[in-house]
Amino acid sequence: MTSHAPLPIFDGHNDVLLRIRCSGRADAVEGFLNGEEGGHIDLPRARAGGLAGGLCAIYIPSPGMNKDANGDFLAPDQPSALNETLAMARLLFDIERQANGALKVCRNVADIREAMGRGAFAAVLHIEGAEAVGADLDALYVLHQAGLRTLGPVWSRPNVFAYGVPFRFPSTPDIGPGLTAAGEDLIRACNELKIMIDLSHMNEQGFWDIAKLSKAPLVASHSNAHALCGHSRNLTDRQLDAIRDTGGLAGINYGVLFLRQDGIKNPDTPLDLLADHVAYIADRIGIDHVGLGSDFDGTTVPDDLKDAAGLPKLVAALKARGFDEEAMTKIAHGNWLRVLGQTWEG
Repeated sequence: MTSHAPLPIFDGHNDVLLRIRCSGRADAVEGFLNGEEGGHIDLPRARAGGLAGGLCAIYIPSPGMNKDANGDFLAPDQPSALNETLAMARLLFDIERQANGALKVCRNVADIREAMGRGAFAAVLHIEGAEAVGADLDALYVLHQAGLRTLGPVWSRPNVFAYGVPFRFPSTPDIGPGLTAAGEDLIRACNELKIMIDLSHMNEQGFWDIAKLSKAPLVASHSNAHALCGHSRNLTDRQLDAIRDTGGLAGINYGVLFLRQDGIKNPDTPLDLLADHVAYIADRIGIDHVGLGSDFDGTTVPDDLKDAAGLPKLVAALKARGFDEEAMTKIAHGNWLRVLGQTWEG
């Protein structure tokens, strides 16, 4: 019997660079290239599951995961964040150099298509939380020249640009103020440079501030439907409608915290709940505006999925829900390539 290759998936968010960086292992790059025990993604598991590429995030954890008097995580200072950002960017470039063509850092959609076409992992350099970029924005322009193509102004903490939505359940995302003056400058600069702006981790006021200001499609790379899971990180129906109206995209987060109606971090969570969020958003705003944003290596995913090698199980769950081949191609990678093309080249 001939086995079929898995459906190629281009994913909106992973934290594999942070996992490798935090491991402190001298052979961490070799482990990613040749396979390892921990985490969700390495190249062998990506190939086995059809994970053809995605946005590889640079995220700098809060120092000591400390919080302020309001219970918000503290942002790292700009020099420290920039140093760590450069270290993780170098890590991605080291992986590319040592991969002998098996991973490519992509700067446009043609790069992504070329890499996917020959079975290489199509990696896009992404920053989650722009603490490395000072209010003068000098670092933004340099990082763009180095390959930065997508950016989330905040993680779930305040910084000089905006107020990231805290992790709360049950809660709406309507927590805190929106963009600062520096944040408005950042959005304008991202539009100028054609850097995709990621709305995941934005609070609601920040979301609407960006919606008014940005000329690009609205994209939330790894956020789910608030109607199904009342977590502050999820998107309200009104936010989903705005994403549709700009030709944007919502990438479904695999994290159980953002899937379950009870908000419990329980890995014994059926993939049917993940399919529920895909179906809800597709029904609400159309199949052209939903993709996948796993949050692999950054969150707790369902045990039934386990890691990147388990992605065919998710594809099977979506097909069982009634998504045909055309719809599955859009969800798996077509919608991401379209919205990135509109943002980078439109």
